[in-house]
Amino acid sequence: MVETLIEDIFRVEQLDPDGKKFDKVSRIEATSEQLDMYMQLDVNTEIYPLHAGEKFMMVLASTLNLDGTPDSGYYNPGQRKSLADKFEYVMHGKLYRISDAAGANMKVEICVSFAGLLMLLKVDPSVAQKFELDQKLFILIRKV
Repeated sequence: MVETLIEDIFRVEQLDPDGKKFDKVSRIEATSEQLDMYMQLDVNTEIYPLHAGEKFMMVLASTLNLDGTPDSGYYNPGQRKSLADKFEYVMHGKLYRISDAAGANMKVEICVSFAGLLMLLKVDPSVAQKFELDQKLFILIRKV
């Protein structure tokens, strides 16, 4: 069984907090229900629309292989079952920055680029220990 790095339900709090910058992309602000995380995520809303108040499950994983084996870097749809089969929106990216715990509630900021669509995730230091710089990640999303 694949071991996920993070798995939680998020609620979209706001769309495009700094104003709409692109026609087909929106930046969502969302908070998690269980792990007290805050996330800003760029989403291609032309293919996967999200709205304020909606809830979605978000998973971060280092591989899509159900047996947990490392990802080969190639995607062959339909070849075999994968973690992506259970989700509606999947992106692959690279972790490019991890900040030290800061702020009043001592959160670590994790920054990932999914081919230019960015994610900022604020997590507890205990959760951040699972991550390392230049790590390749998959984000998987489905509405609940």
